[in-house]
Amino acid sequence: MIPTATAPSRSRRVLRLALMTLIIVAIVIVGVAVYRSASAAIPRADTIGRSPAGVPAEGDGMVTAEDGLLPDGATAFDEGYPGVARLSPGLLDALQRAAHDAAAGDIVIRVNSGWRSAEYQDRLVQEAVEQYGSADEAARWVASSTTSAHVAGDAVDVGSYDAVEWLADHGAAYGLCQTYGNEAWHLELRAEAVEQGCPPPYTDPTEDPRLHG
Repeated sequence: MIPTATAPSRSRRVLRLALMTLIIVAIVIVGVAVYRSASAAIPRADTIGRSPAGVPAEGDGMVTAEDGLLPDGATAFDEGYPGVARLSPGLLDALQRAAHDAAAGDIVIRVNSGWRSAEYQDRLVQEAVEQYGSADEAARWVASSTTSAHVAGDAVDVGSYDAVEWLADHGAAYGLCQTYGNEAWHLELRAEAVEQGCPPPYTDPTEDPRLHG
């Protein structure tokens, strides 16, 4: 027979165990909610720079392939699209060489966005302001059409995540460098990186002095 004196102690242990379980569950739920909220604020490498075909741009124009819009799965070899063909020759050559070598390891480097028209870039700026709530916050992700390296044909946004990781490890050998810490998929050509390695990226575009000249 169990002594009656142990019953309250056992009840307290059960209560503490139940309370601890509830606390752990609550922590997990809050953690998941915070993660989802943070993730939603960061553009994905496989969606950055995309705007659905046929979405009205500012004015009477439409965002189309002629503005640099690329289809899913486009690569550096799809030069039939202006978004690829109008990249600067040096950048395109480096990207094609990297893509060829990455393919040997079953890594496909997709081009999610390359050259963009000024109208396309303006559209992306508008969308970023709507998404992030202010022009200052949007500037951390999208440059203006007058300063964007995409409009100049000097930048490319790549995917998938495997490709982004591969380029982070091997891109310097081709002069392909991550420009911004918050955009691992945004690459620009730095010819000196072949010998010297890539320079440290800016935290985000607002720290890039080229965008404030």
